[in-house]
Amino acid sequence: MNGTAHAAIGAATGFIIANTYHTTPTETLFLVGIGTVSALIPDLDIDGKLRGKITLSHKMIQTVAQLIGILMVFYSFYEGVDQERYVGIGIGLGMIVISSAIKQKHMLIITGIGVLAGGYSLQETWLMLLGIYILIASVVSHRSYTHSLAGIIFFGVIASKLEASFGMDGIFYTCLAGYISHLLTDSKLLPFNKRGIKLFLPVSSKEI
Repeated sequence: MNGTAHAAIGAATGFIIANTYHTTPTETLFLVGIGTVSALIPDLDIDGKLRGKITLSHKMIQTVAQLIGILMVFYSFYEGVDQERYVGIGIGLGMIVISSAIKQKHMLIITGIGVLAGGYSLQETWLMLLGIYILIASVVSHRSYTHSLAGIIFFGVIASKLEASFGMDGIFYTCLAGYISHLLTDSKLLPFNKRGIKLFLPVSSKEI
């Protein structure tokens, strides 16, 4: 199932839960948005459009890093003293070389680190856990751990911390329902899916 369909189902789950809690129009809109995002989250494990939308362009990061590297080289050359000069030049050149190797596929890892650092800075547990989730999604294969019970449990913890932080009823159930809706529509329960999901990883790799 494509991303648009997943998003639509996630939005519908958010709307249903909002009506169950008799939320205000603003809260309803928020839950619809949360449901949409939650239904797309499992597909962060594939290098596609979703990754591209939540990450910056690798070319922009390359350009910024290379400019910083060049400035560091010049600054160290003209202002550095003795050993510090050569260390600074070396770091600057290293930044230029390393940044040239950055590809778009690396951006999700960088994003995960950024989210984790942001969560730590703000002391928001849900944001730190989301950063860890993004990092895991960036290295696992498609339809594996993010499409399993382990993924549901991990995202459920994130959702519970998010609800506690916002103090708004319905966030936890919306996140969980949106996430699970993705797994259900990717499974072989739907006859048009040729591939299923490995729901019981790491205990079993059988697709269902």
